[in-house]
Amino acid sequence: MQIAKQNYRVQLSITLLSVVLFAAKIIAYQFTQSLSILTDALESIVNVIAGFIGLYSLYVAAKPRDMDHPYGHGKAEFVSAAAEGALIIAAGIMIVYETVLNIIRHSPLQELSIGLWLVGGTAVINFIAGGICIKIGKQNNSPALLASGKHLQIDTYSTLAVIAGLFLILFTGFAWLDKLIAFFLSVLVIYNGYKILRRSLAGIMDEADIELLNRFIRVLNEHRQENWIDLHNLRVIKYGSLLHVDCHLTVPWYLNVHEAHREIDALSALIKQQFGDALELMVHTDGCLPFSCSICTKQNCSVRQHPFEQKVEWTMKNLISDQKHRLA
Repeated sequence: MQIAKQNYRVQLSITLLSVVLFAAKIIAYQFTQSLSILTDALESIVNVIAGFIGLYSLYVAAKPRDMDHPYGHGKAEFVSAAAEGALIIAAGIMIVYETVLNIIRHSPLQELSIGLWLVGGTAVINFIAGGICIKIGKQNNSPALLASGKHLQIDTYSTLAVIAGLFLILFTGFAWLDKLIAFFLSVLVIYNGYKILRRSLAGIMDEADIELLNRFIRVLNEHRQENWIDLHNLRVIKYGSLLHVDCHLTVPWYLNVHEAHREIDALSALIKQQFGDALELMVHTDGCLPFSCSICTKQNCSVRQHPFEQKVEWTMKNLISDQKHRLA
């Protein structure tokens, strides 16, 4: 619950900041009449709208589980991130539209130096705020904060491109560069919006997070204990900031219920240490069978029926399998 509240406070700050930065860019556009600054401001409109969507999604995601939502409300964050990705794509299309209109109208550029100072300030603030948002989003496994942070940093890069273009226009007098920059910005914006939308839909559909799974498997291999003979049927799913882990753990058959539970507690402690406290762990314990002896690393086992042959390194393929490890 504390993590959810922190996510909400960060998103609220980002949303209020987006409103201020949008106002600064509109003022810069009024001074300069620069199309590239206007396109940057149009993207900031998306920041504001997406900020409020993200804020509401985090409010929903923070609600405790109930009868209708036994896994909680965390997936609201994926919906928010998907909406933000769609809005970013819409902003890119708007930039293309405004570029075409400006080519037809031939609007002259005006006070570029004032515009440079204003948009330069928004770029610095956006980059810092986006970095903080991404850092907290990664710590708390929050798709909404990650989407907001990446959006802010995308906004920073587009603003830097605008600043570079305006400097070129000041020194060369080539006003047509303003339209060219706006067009390339629109392509960048649409592409990044697609990536955010794609990642969000993957989360909604419970698509496997390969990067997360690989990190999870690496941690298990590095901290494997001798009573953890085998691990299989592994499922790792993110519900907003909550990490849900499902697996089968093979332990020595002669452990009593309390001893087997201590192994689960050790596994849970390891995962929380590496991935945070927002964890829901469901473990089914299996007793080892005779064929397990050949891959069991337990020392001085009084009931061993077969000699140890080789240690099986846990991999993506054998951990997600519904079959126990067997030697070829």
